[in-house]
Amino acid sequence: MEQSRYKCMIIDDEPASHYVLQNYIEKNAHLYLVKQCYNAVEAIDYIRLHPVDLIFLDIDMPQMSGIEFLETLPQAPKTILTTAHSHYALKSYDYGVVDYLLKPISFPRFIKAMERFLSFYISRESVQPPLAIQLKIGKDQIEIQQDTIDYIQSYGNYVKVFTSDKVHIVTTTTQEIVSLLAAQKFLRIHKSYVVNLTKITAYTEQEVSIKNVQIPIGITYKRALYNRLDQVD
Repeated sequence: MEQSRYKCMIIDDEPASHYVLQNYIEKNAHLYLVKQCYNAVEAIDYIRLHPVDLIFLDIDMPQMSGIEFLETLPQAPKTILTTAHSHYALKSYDYGVVDYLLKPISFPRFIKAMERFLSFYISRESVQPPLAIQLKIGKDQIEIQQDTIDYIQSYGNYVKVFTSDKVHIVTTTTQEIVSLLAAQKFLRIHKSYVVNLTKITAYTEQEVSIKNVQIPIGITYKRALYNRLDQVD
């Protein structure tokens, strides 16, 4: 069986860190280094046009820190944070990173981080998502089949779930619902909207259409949407 290779990039302002990580990456058959950036601003422009699977991200950088960089991304790739300061470790896990590497990074510790990444990534690819999700409506818990969901809209402290035959007002957050949905079918395309990609009937640069409803596309989500639409059968 052909071994999977994952596109990765390095974001770090220190050339020495690039040298170490590049050397380690070249020794790993699962990784393919596609880009090296020396500041977060440069990385933002690249990643919006070229999706990657994994980022090696320094936390302490001028202009924009690694944490601030993650906050700008609507959907961040898997991330392994790197820094010389251990006090950042606890905060880093608030962003769902795969691992945290303390500089200077040893090769055995790099391998351990990669095992963590691969186990998470491969398990997500191999496990079939549930066909239905459980959502809270008032005091009741209901089950909704994912295939019946057309799109989701943020609605103040609630979320509207538009299905093929009904609109549900759910007591939750948009991000919580996204975490339950099949990632290969659903995508956030605006700060207020998540859509079922298979239900899109038409789209322009500004909006997508689902059942004659026009849903706006946020500018920071546009490239990710176009890339995913190309993959939808």
